[in-house]
Amino acid sequence: MRGQVPSASILVNNDHVEEITCHRLNSQAGEEYLIRWVVSFRGDSTDIPHSWHGVSELGNCGEKLQEYLDTLPQSASGRQERQNKKTSKHHRQDIKVYNGKLDVQNGMTVGIQSQNPDIPRVDILHIVTDAMQEEAAHTKTTAAAALVRKEILRRLSSIPGPTVSLVNNVDDSSPPLSFTFIDENILGEGVYAAHVDTITGCLKCKAHMGQGIGCEYSKLCDCLEYAAVNDTERMLPEERNRWEQIQRTGEGDTSGLPKKFPYYSSGPRVGCLVPFYLDRRHPIYECNSKCNCGPNCKTRVVQHGRQVRLELFKTANNRGWGIRAKDRLRKGQFIDTYRGEIITDAEASRREKGNNLKDSYLYSLDKFADTCGFSQEEMYVVDGQFYGNITRFINHSCEPNCRQYVVAYNRHDPKVYEIAFFATRDIAPDEELTFDYLDKDEGDEDDDDQVDPDDRKKGGMKPTRCRCGSEKCRKYLWL
Repeated sequence: MRGQVPSASILVNNDHVEEITCHRLNSQAGEEYLIRWVVSFRGDSTDIPHSWHGVSELGNCGEKLQEYLDTLPQSASGRQERQNKKTSKHHRQDIKVYNGKLDVQNGMTVGIQSQNPDIPRVDILHIVTDAMQEEAAHTKTTAAAALVRKEILRRLSSIPGPTVSLVNNVDDSSPPLSFTFIDENILGEGVYAAHVDTITGCLKCKAHMGQGIGCEYSKLCDCLEYAAVNDTERMLPEERNRWEQIQRTGEGDTSGLPKKFPYYSSGPRVGCLVPFYLDRRHPIYECNSKCNCGPNCKTRVVQHGRQVRLELFKTANNRGWGIRAKDRLRKGQFIDTYRGEIITDAEASRREKGNNLKDSYLYSLDKFADTCGFSQEEMYVVDGQFYGNITRFINHSCEPNCRQYVVAYNRHDPKVYEIAFFATRDIAPDEELTFDYLDKDEGDEDDDDQVDPDDRKKGGMKPTRCRCGSEKCRKYLWL
């Protein structure tokens, strides 16, 4: 459909928008934003259509609108200062479109080139003009910020599980619209998860054994085949001999030796990690769809998804966005998994090299590298920068209250598994959730924490100052 005159009720086609470059206040339409349109050049490359549009027309352009708002001062006081100033008298309200005309295509507004001599012409090299910049500096962006916030709230409401709320008492910014919430990891090019036929379950366990909560005996549960041996458990003489031989040689089958189920099955911490896993960070194996223990088995926690209410909030000490729980969390309680694009090590290196941002959202899936003999190049990496879930916004602390653990549903796939966050202590409602980006196990501390930042720079590393504020703060992050 072509040839119609767009009205304020027709949305701008985001795919035809190059960028938003300025804003002004129209006494009738309210806030208006200057769009630079994508065009197929015909003649002078400085002759590119631009046009002003009200916020009501920009419902599909939230990401580009947010990109523009992010170029403006973000402090609440700075915004208020602009709102209190008078509108520039130099702005010409009568000009709506420059270097082209507006058309309606497929029910949406687009900007196209026009050779009509009556159309106001502006050289792209001289736009945005000084007068436009002056007015923009004095004009509020309340409606645009509200549009972006509305879209973020819509996305948060679509996340499975209990409510994820949003709070910002610092400024009028919103979390990035360039980030997409996903329910499952995305497998990138060259990444392969083990085929579903490789999944095997526990066949000796039953759904109504003992307490009626699935698996009951760790020695019989096939899903614990590769789980850590519970060597503090009383063993039969032949079991003890076999275990000692495995420890000496590093080889052997631990099936049938005493293991430990990962979660409490009763009491006040039911469903929470037991100390055997919480303190020592052994890989956690949950039962799966091939098991005979049933969907209510006590080993199934992470696979049921997030069960806690969370809040995404803007931190007041320049640490960006953070996450806090709205309910009290118990020590060992599951919070949520880390989601993203699973990519190859080579692709991760390429992205890291081209990333000019200080933040990194790469997480190596290397838990089984040593035991399986995988090289660094064979490992996969989870990238949560543009695709992921709410855990992408959990901040670092040198003294954290959460930790990430490996959780597998297919014990035969050592390269693709879950990264799950658990509380490492009781956490009060509205206390920020944090984890240590260095992800060191107990006893793994080395001399890295004491290295001078200048020495790190010489080695090609870029130290980032830590703002966690904890008593044990290491002062720098080595991302």
